[in-house]
Amino acid sequence: MPSSSSSSFGNNRPYIGVGVLVWKGDYLLLGKRLDSHGDTVWQFPGGHLEIGESVKQCAVREVREETGLDVAEMRQSGYTDELFSKAGRNYVTLYISANYISGEARVLEPEKCQCWQWFHYNKMPAPLFEPITNLLKQTPVLNVLQVDRDTLKDAHK
Repeated sequence: MPSSSSSSFGNNRPYIGVGVLVWKGDYLLLGKRLDSHGDTVWQFPGGHLEIGESVKQCAVREVREETGLDVAEMRQSGYTDELFSKAGRNYVTLYISANYISGEARVLEPEKCQCWQWFHYNKMPAPLFEPITNLLKQTPVLNVLQVDRDTLKDAHK
């Protein structure tokens, strides 16, 4: 039987989001979010996992769709679980760390994102989207989630 706290949520199952930590050296890409449950907060590129798609495939697709960037050398980097009362949704967000490969970050979904900027992992902007704040509670020093730079060097030999 559902708890009373979940009765205001329209879907009886959580949504699965994928957040991508795009690394360019010690810098991470974040965008200024424009939508109903996170207006004017900073977020990683990402979106909803689609049927038949792996989490890594989703990460590559979402980064390309939102920013025009190419990424590779991905690894799983944790998850968070949030209830967004205003939107009536429960999200489980799966995080993927990926290395920047090529491209110039552009706003390709202007209805969702105002701008993209690179930030040093120790100097994140504020305010952050709630799932990122929760990820930082689990992993306060984000560089432990970086993809091994040796992996990147080996991939380009």
